[in-house]
Amino acid sequence: MKQWISKLLALLLLFVPLHLCAFAESTDDGDDNIVVQEPSPSKYDMRVHRYRRAWGALIPTHFKVQMYGDMGLVSAGIGWDYGKRGQWETDLLFGIIPRNQSNEAKVTMTIKENFTPWSIRLCDWLAFEPLETGIYLNIIFNGEFWTSQPDRYPKGYYWFSTRVRTHVFLGQRFTFLTSEERRHRFKSFTLFYELSTCDFYVIQAINNHYLTPKDYLVLSFGIKATIF
Repeated sequence: MKQWISKLLALLLLFVPLHLCAFAESTDDGDDNIVVQEPSPSKYDMRVHRYRRAWGALIPTHFKVQMYGDMGLVSAGIGWDYGKRGQWETDLLFGIIPRNQSNEAKVTMTIKENFTPWSIRLCDWLAFEPLETGIYLNIIFNGEFWTSQPDRYPKGYYWFSTRVRTHVFLGQRFTFLTSEERRHRFKSFTLFYELSTCDFYVIQAINNHYLTPKDYLVLSFGIKATIF
């Protein structure tokens, strides 16, 4: 009897480890086939994502400084590049008209929309944009200028606003690209010039044929520093 029990225990001791090893191997093989499915985002997560993306779009992509162009002696501000090739730009600029050009210093604000349809890569570090065009609104912050005609003038005497001017322009650009090794703060620098005119100048040119292009065209130039 004792011999039979000893043989049974020996068989159990031999069988159990083999069974455990086989079970462990089958478990490991099964783990390779397990697909962990990520939980779908909740409405709250999607709303937070949209919220962050909307605020992220407000981060300016470039700085710009521009001289003349009926924006003041100098204007500076921020802007946003967008479009498939970054061909669209929106700028918000603030300028200054010094006292030597007027009876007192004045502050201007310009909202500008730019479109550059083509960019020609001349070499690794230089690109030429043969056409830049767009429109901008310039506002002068001063009590001498008005948006609608003051009551002291007969009705219809001044049909245009002296505070807000609408400009259109054409120009060209040269963009200098910084290499990745030297790219610390700015991705590129762009030098540009523009020829512009405004609604009031166009009307004056139509009504006064003796005016020459220098009387209704304005030259301006500036620099754009692109962050990303």
